[in-house]
Amino acid sequence: MKKIFTRAITGVVLVALLVSAILFSPFSLFFLFGLVLVFGMIEFFGLFNETNNVKANKTLGIAIGLLFYCITCLYAIGYVSIAAYLLVVPLLSITFIVELYRKFDNPFQNIALTFLGVIYVAIPFSLLILNGFNSASIAGYSATVILGFFFLQWASDTGAYLVGISIGKHPLFKRVSPKKSWEGFVGGVVITQLIAVVISKYFTVLTVVDWVVIATIISIFGVLGDLVESLLKRSLNVKDSGTILPGHGGILDRFDSVICSAPIVFLYLQLKTAIILF
Repeated sequence: MKKIFTRAITGVVLVALLVSAILFSPFSLFFLFGLVLVFGMIEFFGLFNETNNVKANKTLGIAIGLLFYCITCLYAIGYVSIAAYLLVVPLLSITFIVELYRKFDNPFQNIALTFLGVIYVAIPFSLLILNGFNSASIAGYSATVILGFFFLQWASDTGAYLVGISIGKHPLFKRVSPKKSWEGFVGGVVITQLIAVVISKYFTVLTVVDWVVIATIISIFGVLGDLVESLLKRSLNVKDSGTILPGHGGILDRFDSVICSAPIVFLYLQLKTAIILF
C-alpha cells in the first residue's frame, strides 16, 4: 500500500510539473527537459559503468547531448540557424582523441557507448521539443501539441495497463516483458484513438486526422520504446534505471515510451509540412 501511495504522489507531482512547464512558456519547457535529459544520460551511463567493463566518457557524452539540446532549443525559437549544429562536430572528434589518454580497456566500446547515450537520450528529447514549434520563433510555440502528445502517451500507457491486468492472456513479447499482453496493447491503441478524437475538439492546432495518426504512432512506438528499455535493463540485469522518482524508478523508466515515439511524431509532422509546402 505504501508503495502504491508513493507511486501515486510522485506521478501527480510529475504530471503537475510537466503540464505547468509546457503551459507556462517555451523557456520553462526547455529548462525542465534539459534537466530530464541530463539526469537521463547520467542514468544511462551509470547502468553500463556499474555492470561491466565498458567506461563511457560521461562528461563528454553529457556535454555533447546538452549542446545538441541547447542548439535545438535556440533553433526552435529562431535564435540560431541550422548551421549551429556544426558546433557538435568538434566534440564528436574530441571524444575519439580523449580516449587515447583515458587508458581504459575496450576504448572503441567506450566511444560507442558515449555516442549511444546521445542517440538514445539527447536526440529524442530534442526532437520532442521541436514538435511544439510550427515556425522558428517564440510565436511559433504551440503548447497544445506537446500537451496533446503527453495526454496521448499517458492514455496509451494507462489503457494498455488497465486492459492488460483485466483480460490480458496472450504475451506480447514474453522474452523481454512477460507481463505485457496483446490484449493490453490493443486496448491501449483503442483508448488512445478515442482520446485523440476528444483532444482534436479542443486542441485545434492540428486536425482530427493528425491527432489520430499521432495517437497511432504513440500507441505503437511507445510500447516498442518500453520494450527496448526493458531489453536494456534485462541485458544488464537491473530492475530500474534509477531511483530519482520514488515508486517509478528512474528517468528512463518514466520516459521510455517518449524516447521512441517522439522522433516518429517529429518525422510525421515534418513530412506533413513538406507535403503541404510542396
